[in-house]
Amino acid sequence: MKKLILFIGAIVFIAFSADAQTLKVKDLKKKADSVIKKVPSVPIGNPNSLTNDEVIGGLREALTVGTNQSASLASKLDGFYKNPAIFIPFPPEAQKAKDYALKMGLTAQVNKFEMTLNRAAEEAAKSAAPIFVNAIKGMSITDGFSILKGNDNAATVYLKDKTSADLIKLFTPTVKAAIAKVQLTKYWTPIISSYNKVPLVQKVNPDLTAYVTDRALQGLFKLIADEELKIRKNPASRVSDLLKKVFGWAGK
Repeated sequence: MKKLILFIGAIVFIAFSADAQTLKVKDLKKKADSVIKKVPSVPIGNPNSLTNDEVIGGLREALTVGTNQSASLASKLDGFYKNPAIFIPFPPEAQKAKDYALKMGLTAQVNKFEMTLNRAAEEAAKSAAPIFVNAIKGMSITDGFSILKGNDNAATVYLKDKTSADLIKLFTPTVKAAIAKVQLTKYWTPIISSYNKVPLVQKVNPDLTAYVTDRALQGLFKLIADEELKIRKNPASRVSDLLKKVFGWAGK
């Protein structure tokens, strides 16, 4: 309809120009097409237009889907332990203790400790989804369009920036319970005790609860970003009409 209106208008404009009488019908059409190409395309009554509220709702829903999927992936057996992207290593500040333990032939104990470290994160991830969902519901988003049109992980970054401090407080008791359940300290104590008995070494004993909490949240945010990317790039991952509308619009 818009093209037709522009075409008719162009014909009328050219027909009344000074040299219109010397033009043939084909010439009129060519000139009309030339005029149309110079006119900027402006959508008229776009049925796919979005409100900021719809965008915000879509972003919250995308993050909810992402956190549920991520928690499910991370909480499976080996969800952390056999995923190189989120595997939790020996605490860096205790690297000397690890080196000493390996030197003393405690390789099996070190490996068991690292596995159990990741088991604690996997156990904690079982309770992560509702913690994230509550944070998402309470998250204030004012300009949804800037996030929607931002980088492929923009919503995840926004969630992390706005909720990390609160999530650490909420997630810490969950991690502490998980550490107790998998008996992490049982495998940690022999390693660190052996190291701390060495003369003249600077004794170390990292806060394992804080360490697992931090690394577990980092891992979950990484998985959430991966899920956000799927929703942005793969229409099949948009599991609701709102996600289809919001992220379908964003992809245009």
